[in-house]
Amino acid sequence: MGQGFDANRLLRISELCDKYVNAGKFPCAQIQVTHAGNVVLRHTVGKADVELGIDLQEDAIFRIYSMTKPITSIGLMQLYERGEVLLEDPVENYIPAFSNPQVLMGGSYLKPALRPAQTPLTVRDMLMHTSGLTYAFHYANNLDKMYRKSNLGSIAMRLEEEEIPNLEETVNKLGEMPLLFDPGSSWNYSMSTDVCGRLIEVISGQPLDEYLKENITDPLSMFDTGFYVEADKVDRFTSNYAYVPDNPLKKIDDSATSHYLKPARFLSGGGGMVSTTDDYQRFVSMLANGGVLEGKTIIGRHTLEYMTLNHLPGGLTLNELGQSTFSETTMEGMGFGLGFSVLEDPAANAALGSKGEFAWGGAASTRFWVDPIEDITCIFMTQFMPSSFYPIRRELKATVYQALK
Repeated sequence: MGQGFDANRLLRISELCDKYVNAGKFPCAQIQVTHAGNVVLRHTVGKADVELGIDLQEDAIFRIYSMTKPITSIGLMQLYERGEVLLEDPVENYIPAFSNPQVLMGGSYLKPALRPAQTPLTVRDMLMHTSGLTYAFHYANNLDKMYRKSNLGSIAMRLEEEEIPNLEETVNKLGEMPLLFDPGSSWNYSMSTDVCGRLIEVISGQPLDEYLKENITDPLSMFDTGFYVEADKVDRFTSNYAYVPDNPLKKIDDSATSHYLKPARFLSGGGGMVSTTDDYQRFVSMLANGGVLEGKTIIGRHTLEYMTLNHLPGGLTLNELGQSTFSETTMEGMGFGLGFSVLEDPAANAALGSKGEFAWGGAASTRFWVDPIEDITCIFMTQFMPSSFYPIRRELKATVYQALK
């Protein structure tokens, strides 16, 4: 091994994953760490389906949920690079449903008190989650409740697939909802990236799945990544589990009957894709390599550097600006760019890492990060919800960085 890492200390990462699986907390775990473009650790443990005793394969397919967001964000910024959209453009220029945005002031979810937004709702706000949109699962305010009543943004949207509005219909419904705050004035983890997916469709003239396949996943040879599991790959698909009060590892989506086995009606740019560790490594390696992989430029180097700056106003961090009750990252010391969290202050974050490290995670406890200073990438895959239940992501940071020489 080597490559800047102590081989013996690297084993602590594998031991951490084993501990979670052996304790019955996670059904499975797969982790890969690279340094300077070389794989220094790969570890696979556990079951793709616990009840059936099916071992997790090296090429297992996982629900990556919100790790879809960086892919969608890169897709929209490709269109920015072509001069087809500006970050300061009002969203209503492309999606008329967002005309005349209103901000929720009070009242009830049935009779909300509204006022006109004081600032324009821009494309950049959607990339940054400073749009004033929300998620139904936050349970923090009346807007979240309005989303739930309208069946907006639930991961369970796949349960009755034939009744689900498509991406265009979903985003148009979002446009009719009030905002939580004036755009750009705060940060709230939200369905903003689903709007980015719709922006891609409107600007490119292609369905989101086709656009991402043609411009990102196929050029990167990510042939196991998409919005559903193809028929010849079903045996590699994992079941999804969750903690419930009477069962710490309850199967909530069976790989054999999952709605991921058929094409999705709602193409969620915010959380709809499946992938493998090897596929996602190709995406992450492209990011770590300045937007290029094996001679193919997916995004310009300078564009990517710009995307991974902290774009929060005044250089604030998520805990200073944010209203979100939940995010796929710890908010202290953390900024946010265009589609990624950006580590601004490792001391405030209270976890090992490097300033400028960018990352995101998914609802089933998956995670990736790119550290440009140490030239490290890490991808962690499992299938367990909710992602905030165990501190595995924080523990992984400790075990990865302690192994550096």
